[in-house]
Amino acid sequence: MSDEEDETLAAGVREALRMVIDPELGENVVDLGLIYQVSVGHDGTAQIQMTTTTRACPATGYLKDAVQSAAWIVNGIHDVEIRLTYEPPWTPEMMNADAKRSLGLVETGSNA
Repeated sequence: MSDEEDETLAAGVREALRMVIDPELGENVVDLGLIYQVSVGHDGTAQIQMTTTTRACPATGYLKDAVQSAAWIVNGIHDVEIRLTYEPPWTPEMMNADAKRSLGLVETGSNA
């Protein structure tokens, strides 16, 4: 595969990961900022670096399995490697604006 094809596959994997919903927060792992890096090697191996909201997160196993399953559905992915990390530690600032708004962490408009 070419570098361009690898990048296209990585984008497809990242989009597929939006189907994985954190069971505690009710938002997808991409918008929550739990996915730190997605890359795809020339052999079709997706390498995903991710975290959880805390080291003691009870949903860690579920999230890893769900991320792996979601990546597998992307046509052209032949293997999936998940690397769980806590560096840097996750903070709410890592969420995108949609997730923050959905969770009530930003104002949605003025009251005027």
